[in-house]
Amino acid sequence: MLKLDKVSKTYKTGDKALHHACFEVPAGQVVGLIGPSGAGKSTLIRCINRLVEPSSGSIQLGDTELTGLNRRELRRARRRIGMIFQEYALVERLTVMENVLSGRLGYLPAWRSYFRKFTGDDIAQAFSLLDKVGLADYADKRADALSGGQRQRVGIARALEQNPELLLVDEPTASLDPKTSRQIMRLIRSACQERNLPAIINIHDVLLAQQFSDRIIGLRAGEIVFDGPPDALTDDVLTTIYGDEDWTQLRGENGSGDQGEDASGVDLMESA
Repeated sequence: MLKLDKVSKTYKTGDKALHHACFEVPAGQVVGLIGPSGAGKSTLIRCINRLVEPSSGSIQLGDTELTGLNRRELRRARRRIGMIFQEYALVERLTVMENVLSGRLGYLPAWRSYFRKFTGDDIAQAFSLLDKVGLADYADKRADALSGGQRQRVGIARALEQNPELLLVDEPTASLDPKTSRQIMRLIRSACQERNLPAIINIHDVLLAQQFSDRIIGLRAGEIVFDGPPDALTDDVLTTIYGDEDWTQLRGENGSGDQGEDASGVDLMESA
């Protein structure tokens, strides 16, 4: 379980990016983090793995208090946290397989890490993950030869290669077309269900958040202004999060977006 207690972040400029964030995420739960640009969504995610240092508050993953760790302890703790980035963060000149295997680097002794001497189990798991994300035939391709959707699939496989206890996802569909965006969200959700893995997904698309999340947290100006089930995102709640707007176009004729497909019952193997 992940637990945040009064987590705040104030930058040196005096800007308050996050104010007293408090919530828990149990095993297996997928949380959609929504809010306008500048609301503090990316800051919140990056405070959890301390890519951004919180100014105050407590962040606990299982029995480990993350905010109190020194540099060496933090490196070990980050092995337990998988991160999927908006811009993929792949090494372009390396192959797909090499990028996926990089998820194991934190577990290797320094000399093995330097020479990229992975175990047979690491390699077998990487092949299995590439098969699950639909890239079994791309293991030897360079990352710079892939489409955006394929790169994001590599990023998912790399994060899962860590065997994490928590998944943090920062705008995974921002650069993708609608069809590919849905496929990527299916992959993430299905992986979490298979592994009983908690996840926090920073996402701008409210309909995708509603369809593929178990729970929605809404941020505005660094504060949590909504925390509840996806079907509780009424027009009034959306106005609280984003400000005044006509939300009928967002919802469409069906009132809550495309709910004709059960996101929890899809196969990881759907191709991009």
